[in-house]
Amino acid sequence: MELRQLRYFVILADELHFGRAATRANIVQSALSQQLKRLERELDVRLIDRDTHHVKLTQAGQAFLVEARQIIAHVDRAAEAAKGRTRTASTLLVGVGDPSYDTMPQILRQAEDRRSDLAIHQIEVGVPQQVVMLQDARLDVGFGRAARLPNSVAAELVRLDPMGVLLPADHPLIPLPSVPLPTLAEERLLLADEERAPEFNEFIRELCRSAGFIPVYYRGSVGSVRGARDLVVRGRCVFCVPSSADVPAGVMWKPITEPNAWYPWSLMWRAGSRSRGVQAIVNAARSLSAEMEWLEPGQRYDPRGTLPQ
Repeated sequence: MELRQLRYFVILADELHFGRAATRANIVQSALSQQLKRLERELDVRLIDRDTHHVKLTQAGQAFLVEARQIIAHVDRAAEAAKGRTRTASTLLVGVGDPSYDTMPQILRQAEDRRSDLAIHQIEVGVPQQVVMLQDARLDVGFGRAARLPNSVAAELVRLDPMGVLLPADHPLIPLPSVPLPTLAEERLLLADEERAPEFNEFIRELCRSAGFIPVYYRGSVGSVRGARDLVVRGRCVFCVPSSADVPAGVMWKPITEPNAWYPWSLMWRAGSRSRGVQAIVNAARSLSAEMEWLEPGQRYDPRGTLPQ
C-alpha cells in the first residue's frame, strides 16, 4: 500500500467522479483507476462500487475512508513538524475545510496583499482536527463553525453566510425564487462526512428541527461540495450549503427561507497568541467583513477572540 494510493482514494471519495478526481490528482483517469484497483487488491476488499453512471463507496470503503484521512493527516503533520524547524515569524499554517467555499481564500489574499512577507501554507483539514492542531501548535489559524471550542482556542465570527440548497436543474422547486425550509421535509438530504464536518451536520439537523421536522437523510455522505454534484444531478438527494460555495456545473443554488438561515464562519487561533501573522489575518478578516457587509454591527462574538490591536 502506497501513500499516493490513499490520497487518490480520498480524492475520489470527495469527488465521486473519476474524471474530476483524476484532474484534481493531476493524473490521467486510467492511471487513477489502476491505482485504486491495486489498492483494493492489496486490501482484498472492494472499496468502490462503480458503473458507467455513478461511483459510490461500499460500506468497507466508508470505513476505510475515515482511517485513510487520519493517516494522511498524520503524514502531513509530520511533514509540517519537520518544516517547523525552519519556520519564521512570517510563516503561518492555516487550516481550511472544504476548499469549495470562498471566504477564507478572500481573507488570505487580503492578508497577503497587506503583508507581502507572509508565507501562508494551507492545510486541508476538518474543524475537529483543526482544533486539535491549534492546541498542539501545529496550526496557527483555523476556519469553520466554531461550536463548543475549548478555552485554549479563541474564535471570532467573520461571516454570517445565507444558507441555501443545491438542486438538480429539473427539480420542481427550481422555478421558485427561494425554497421554504419546511418543503425540504419531502426531500432526501445529503450530509457531509461526519468525521470531517460534524459541526456542519449538527447545524443542518438543528435547522430542520427549528422548522418542526426531522429530515430523511441520504444513506451516504460527501467530503466536499464538488463530491455532492453527481448525487444531486441524478436526483438522489439535495444538499444544503451556504451561499459562498462554488456551485458545480449542472446544479442550481436556491436560498432557504421561512425561516431565513445563516451559516456562521469563524476564524480560530490559540488563545493568548501574540503572533503578528495571526493578527494580520484577523485584521484582514475584520476589514473584509466590514467591506463586504458579512456581519451586522455588534455581531462579533467571544471576548476570548480579541487580539491586541
